[in-house]
Amino acid sequence: QVRLVESGGGLVQPGGSLRLSCVASGFMFSGYAMSWYRRTPGKERESVAEITSTFETFYADSMKDRFTISRDNDKRMVYLQMDNLQPEDTAVYYCYRASGHWGQGTQVTVSS
Repeated sequence: QVRLVESGGGLVQPGGSLRLSCVASGFMFSGYAMSWYRRTPGKERESVAEITSTFETFYADSMKDRFTISRDNDKRMVYLQMDNLQPEDTAVYYCYRASGHWGQGTQVTVSS
């Protein structure tokens, strides 16, 4: 059974940083692309970043200069380093693996 568990969210001031983590279990982690999405109340869930099984990375345009996705196959972890956070980054952030496997989400709030 695929299981994804996020952690690392919290409250941070504008300009600050957070690193989100997602631990995966129940499948051959190294063989799958992993992604981060986020959802703000009243909006659709949006793609943030993806890292493939061969470590290629892709980012949403508005985040590619501030966010960095990485993975550690030995630890079955995927990370999202978020720098220079802004209030509009406030959202619930989700770890995702195809097809249709989501974590429970972790809240990120950017506020002074």
